[in-house]
Amino acid sequence: MRSKVIFSGIQPTGAIHIGNFFGAIKQWVAGQDEAENIFCLVDMHALTVPQEPAALRAQIVETATVLLAAGIDPQKSRLYVQSDVREHGELTWYLSCVGSMGQLNRMTQFKEKSEQQKGEVRVGLFIYPLLMASDILLYRTTHVPVGEDQKQHIELTRDLAQRFNATYGETFVLPEATVPAAGARIMGLDDPTKKMSKSAPGSYHAVRVLDTPDQIRKTVMSAQTDSGRDIKLDPQRPGVSNLLGIYMAATGQTPAQAEAHFANARGYGDLKKEIAELLVETLRPIRERYEDLSRDPSVVREILQRCADELRPTARATTDAVKRAMGAGS
Repeated sequence: MRSKVIFSGIQPTGAIHIGNFFGAIKQWVAGQDEAENIFCLVDMHALTVPQEPAALRAQIVETATVLLAAGIDPQKSRLYVQSDVREHGELTWYLSCVGSMGQLNRMTQFKEKSEQQKGEVRVGLFIYPLLMASDILLYRTTHVPVGEDQKQHIELTRDLAQRFNATYGETFVLPEATVPAAGARIMGLDDPTKKMSKSAPGSYHAVRVLDTPDQIRKTVMSAQTDSGRDIKLDPQRPGVSNLLGIYMAATGQTPAQAEAHFANARGYGDLKKEIAELLVETLRPIRERYEDLSRDPSVVREILQRCADELRPTARATTDAVKRAMGAGS
C-alpha cells in the first residue's frame, strides 16, 4: 500500500443524495490519484436497525453502482462490502477489550439515536463506534474524510489506537480526519436546520442523485427559504444559506463569488431556478452511467468481490498482529 491511505464508508441504505455526493463522493473521486483509496459499503453498520434482507442486498448493489457511476474507478480504488471481509468483526472484539463503556457513552450520535430507539436500543448501536474504528485501523489508514459530525468518531479511533500502542506496542497507525471545505454539511431542503439525511421522510427533503430532471426541479423549487430578498450567507437565514452552500459545492465558488453572482437576482425564485438547472446538469452523466451499469449487475458484484479479495490479506495481517500483541491465538 502507498504511504497515504484514505478510508471512507457509506451505508448502503436509502437513496444517495446531493449531501452525500458533494460532502463525500465528489472528493473521493477527485482524490483517487493521490493515495491508496478504500471505499467501503458498511452493511454491518446498517444492521444496527432492522433491515429487510432482500432489500438490503439490492441496496448494496445499487449503492455500489451509483458510486461507480459517479466516478469511483476500480482500477484506482478499492470498493467493497464490509461484511465480505470478516476481520472487521474480529478486530471490533479486540478493540472492545481496549475501549471503555465511558468512552462509548459519550458518543454524541449514540445519545441521539438511542433517544429515537427508546427501549429498543441494540448493543450494536452502542458498539457502532468500535466497528467504525476497526474499519479504519484494519488498513493502516492515514486519512479519513468526514463531516464535522463524524470527527468525534475519528478522535475515538485515535484514542483507541494510542491506548493499544502504549499497552501492547506499536501496532496501529493513527489516522487523521479531513473535512471538505465546501459541501461538508448540506441541510434538508424542507428544513434547513437539520442535516440532509437518506432516512428522512418526505418527497422534498433531498435531491437524490438518481432523481429525474423534473424531480430535481420540483424539490429545489419547493425548498424552504427565509424572509427578505438579499441572497447572502447568514446564520440567521438558514434557508438561503443552505441554497448558497449547494451552489458553492457544485461550482467551487467562494462565498464572496457566490454572493456576487446573485447580487442582481430578482429574488429567491432566480436562485432556485439556477441551482435546479445546475443540479440537473451535474447529475445527468451520473444517472446515465448508472443506467448503463445497471444493465448487468454481475459486473458490479464482480468488482466488489475482487476488491474484497485484494484487501483481505492486509486486514488479516493487521488482525493477526493485534492477536499476537494481546497474547491471543496458538
